[in-house]
Amino acid sequence: MESTKKKSVKVKEAWSGPGRRDGVIAEFKPEYDALHIDMKKKGNFEWWYFDARLDNGYTAVGFFRAKHERTSKTGVEITFYKPNGEKLQNLYNYSRSDLTVSKERADVHIGNNYIKVDYSNKKLPTYEVFLDEGEFGFHLKYTAKVHGWMPGSGYTQFGNMGHFGWCIPLPRADVEGTIKVHGETIQVKGIGYHDHNWLNFTLPRIVNYWYWGRLYSESFTAIYAYIQCNKKMDDHAIKVLMIAKDEKVILSTGEYDLIQEDFQQTDKIENKYPKILQFNIPEEQQIIVEVQKVLDADNLLFELGPLLRFVVKNLLRLKPGYFRFSSKFNLDLVYEGKSYKEQGKMLHEMVIVK
Repeated sequence: MESTKKKSVKVKEAWSGPGRRDGVIAEFKPEYDALHIDMKKKGNFEWWYFDARLDNGYTAVGFFRAKHERTSKTGVEITFYKPNGEKLQNLYNYSRSDLTVSKERADVHIGNNYIKVDYSNKKLPTYEVFLDEGEFGFHLKYTAKVHGWMPGSGYTQFGNMGHFGWCIPLPRADVEGTIKVHGETIQVKGIGYHDHNWLNFTLPRIVNYWYWGRLYSESFTAIYAYIQCNKKMDDHAIKVLMIAKDEKVILSTGEYDLIQEDFQQTDKIENKYPKILQFNIPEEQQIIVEVQKVLDADNLLFELGPLLRFVVKNLLRLKPGYFRFSSKFNLDLVYEGKSYKEQGKMLHEMVIVK
C-alpha cells in the first residue's frame, strides 16, 4: 500500500485557492485551447489529444502535435483499439511549414488534418476533428456535454526547471461520424474526451510517473491526474481531481489522498502497476478504480532514434513505459445533501518516465 503526501516549496501548483483547490471555478475561454508555445524556441512541446469510446467496440485516439513531447517533431498520430484488443498505432511526421495554428482558439491544421471548433453554444461547444492518412483516419464531431475546465490557472511551475500546462476543453462529449480502418469507412457513435498540454522541459528531468484517467457514470463525470515528481522536486506529488454533475463542474481540487495497492507486473515492459487506486476525498467521499485488463503495455523507447535509445537505456538507466487499462469503478459522492453510489467501466493510463 502506498500513499504520498509530500509537498515541495519548489513546485507552484495552478490552484486559485484557498488551499490546493479552486474555491471559484472559472469559465473556460476559447484561447485556453489555442497555441501556447513559441514554435521558434527549443525545448518546448505542445499537443492536442482526442479519444472516443465507440458503440461498435472500437476506441479511437488522435494526437495533433505542434512539437512531440519526446522527439520535438510536428505530426499526427492515429490509434485504434479493436474490439478484440488489437492495437493499430500509426505516427505521421510533418515539417513545421505544414503546421498552421491559431493563438485564439482550437484551429489547428497539420497537412490536410485539422481541428475546428464552433462556439455557437458558448459553454458547450462543438469540435470537428479530421484525420486522414490513407488507410487510417477518422472524421468525428464532438458535442460537449460538460463545461470545459482546467485546474486553476492551468500552469504548474517547477522551480527554475520549467512549467507544465493542462486544460480540458471537452471533459465529456457525444461523438458521431466515421472512422477508417485499413481503408474501410465505418459509421460510428460514442462518448469522447479532449485535452491539451504544453510544457517547456522534458518530463524525465523531474517526473517519475503519472496516472491519468476519467470516468463517466449516469450522473457524474470525474477526471484525475496524479504526477509523482522525483528528488529534484523533493518527491512532490501533484494531485488533480475534477468532478462534474451533469454539465456543471462542481469540484476542482488537489485535496485528496491516493492509496495504491496490489502491484502487478507484465512481461512486456520492466515496470509494475497498481491494480487498485483508491481516491479518498474530503467529507468521506471516495472513488475506487480496479484494473480488469491491461489493454496496452509499451516500452516508450521505440519512439527514439537508435543513438538516443541507447543513451536512455544504457547510460541514463531509464525504463520509460506506458500502460492503458480497462477497469471498473465505484464512486461514493455527496452533492447538495444527497448521497450517490454509482459504478461503471472506464479507461485510464499510467506513464513511467524514470
